[in-house]
Amino acid sequence: SSSNTNSPQENKMSESGELLTELKDRVSRSIDGASAELHELSRDIWSCPELAYQESRAHDRLVAFFTHEQGWTVDARFKLETAFRAVWRTGGVGECVNVGFLCEYDALPGIGHACGHNLIAEVGAAAGLGLKAALEGAQGRLPVQVQITVLGTPAEEDVGGKVDLLKEGAFQGMDVVFMAHPSKEDATYLPCVAEHDVTIKYHGKASHASSYPWKGVNALDAAVLCYTNMSVLRQQMRPDWRVHGVIKHGGLKPNIIPDYTELEYYLRTPTRAELPVLKEKAERCFRSAAVATGCEVEIQYARNAFDNILRIPELEQLFERNGKSLGMDFTTDEDVLTNESGSTDFGNVTFVVPGIHSYFYIGSNALNHTPEYTVAAGDDKAQFFTLRTAKALAMTALDLLLQPKAMQRVKQEFIEAKLKDEKTSSRI
Repeated sequence: SSSNTNSPQENKMSESGELLTELKDRVSRSIDGASAELHELSRDIWSCPELAYQESRAHDRLVAFFTHEQGWTVDARFKLETAFRAVWRTGGVGECVNVGFLCEYDALPGIGHACGHNLIAEVGAAAGLGLKAALEGAQGRLPVQVQITVLGTPAEEDVGGKVDLLKEGAFQGMDVVFMAHPSKEDATYLPCVAEHDVTIKYHGKASHASSYPWKGVNALDAAVLCYTNMSVLRQQMRPDWRVHGVIKHGGLKPNIIPDYTELEYYLRTPTRAELPVLKEKAERCFRSAAVATGCEVEIQYARNAFDNILRIPELEQLFERNGKSLGMDFTTDEDVLTNESGSTDFGNVTFVVPGIHSYFYIGSNALNHTPEYTVAAGDDKAQFFTLRTAKALAMTALDLLLQPKAMQRVKQEFIEAKLKDEKTSSRI
């Protein structure tokens, strides 16, 4: 008679699959069980918007949240004043895989949480809680030790807190990092480009604009020429480069030749390798305006430039599979998938640690960075979508922890993505 006995390898794979299904179910149930506390956390952050590096109340609220949860080791002032780290680790010996979930919680000036960072904080916290709950009852059945690190990363909207944290070594030892950003659609990835802020200051000489204008040096003329130069430059720019700026200070009164003006520009390119090329062209525009008018010019770049995101296909595929299993409806709109081009300091992280920066629908068609999105980010309706996304992130982490080959593919794709970036840099 024929035998239906499975091989030891097939049995092991079957057991691993059953464990993975069991733990993913545990993720969902644990996040649902903490939904009230998570909603309250998000609402508290949303109701008290704070700007970059001023997020003291949001920071303290998150620290209190993890301090209250059993089993977490919390560093309240981790590297930066408004950053934190909460860590939980399984027991045992052998290889330890460090999985990171990132929280953001700074707001925008004037319109509060119009980028939904209160929901990003909630997703990071919920995913960490869900993964911990799933792993607690399975420590003897895991192929590796696991460390879960929830990292609070301030100042994404302005200075780039993740870049400062990278400089301080905050991501050292992490194997993979996860975060999700609210949007008006579900997506594994939306174009995030390299970016650097620059401020241009022109110094002239004041004079009476009617009595003896020839004795003045007009800094406003320099600012206008600068703006015009940059506008004309667009014809010679690559189609996917972006420059956009404002005149922040243009003078005091019409009868005084302006002796000081100031502009601010954002310079963006699809890859960090192209950014120095655009910066060089822009600087010629800035300096030529000073030469033409006789002004002095100061060019001041922001402390941190933002890199583009290195994409890891394996992470995106796993996240999309888990998201679809939970009912997420990922966009297929090519205009959205190819043309949206914001910037984030998470890009810098992806050149150090493989990661995913996914997007999730929150029940509204409002656009980010608008008052309407502020309302949507605080609406109770956003909660279902936020927690669903946290579940998908935690489930994706489980895929990597229980399937070593998947983690190997992530690491290999990370190496290949960095090599491709280096080759691109050498050609430019």
